[in-house]
Amino acid sequence: MTPNQRPLIAVPARFAATTSALRYAAEVNARALIEAVWRAGGEPVTLHPYAPGGDCDPTLTAARISRFDGVLLPGGGDLSPHRYGAGESHEAVYDVDHEQDAFDLEVARQATELGIPLLAICRGLQVVNTARGGTLHQDMGGPGREHRHLRHPVKLAAGSALAATVEATTVDASCYHHQHVDRLGAGLLATAHAADGTIEAVESTGPDGWFLAVQWHPEDTAHTDPAQQRLFDALVQAAAHRPGGADEPQGGYARTLTPGA
Repeated sequence: MTPNQRPLIAVPARFAATTSALRYAAEVNARALIEAVWRAGGEPVTLHPYAPGGDCDPTLTAARISRFDGVLLPGGGDLSPHRYGAGESHEAVYDVDHEQDAFDLEVARQATELGIPLLAICRGLQVVNTARGGTLHQDMGGPGREHRHLRHPVKLAAGSALAATVEATTVDASCYHHQHVDRLGAGLLATAHAADGTIEAVESTGPDGWFLAVQWHPEDTAHTDPAQQRLFDALVQAAAHRPGGADEPQGGYARTLTPGA
């Protein structure tokens, strides 16, 4: 193990109907997201969301992500409301992809089961909440309620893992969401709120390994805001020190990292 070997961070791809540089549909991740992981000292790896027909094999998914040292669940389109027991879809629900839903939900479950460090962003938070039996408000409703194209202060719970990670009790969050948590999933605690009461972050109440989820997009401003970059730094550091990681299945290890190297 060389001192500067980067922990492998799995980032499930997002399906895109078109892209400017490719002739066909693509699987993509936001460049800002990938660069934030790289700055933190991680090796971001785009993961193909394999769930044919919307059916995801738990054993196969566990085997795939167990090769990685950490997982980042990124933002994206809306989850299908039936995933959290809703009978009908609100007219504002968009970009639902059943294969994407099935894969992301299984990744969230398996990362927790395997104790793989997990950072979840925007849709990623909603995925984790749903995977743990929680529900979502399908649309926040009305002008002034949506958190799309909005940068606003978010208050973090004192003493939370999130506050300790970003080294602050208030952050400026770059938001792009019209849905948010309704009922919290099992074992989750809300640790950040917007001024209107919207849950903006959750963390685990149990011994699930390293896990944080934020409703905003820290990658938007991480290149200039150290508080936002610290979320990615913390994921990579947790991945580097995870016992039983991909390169040492029989024991723990610690890597000396040089962020951005």
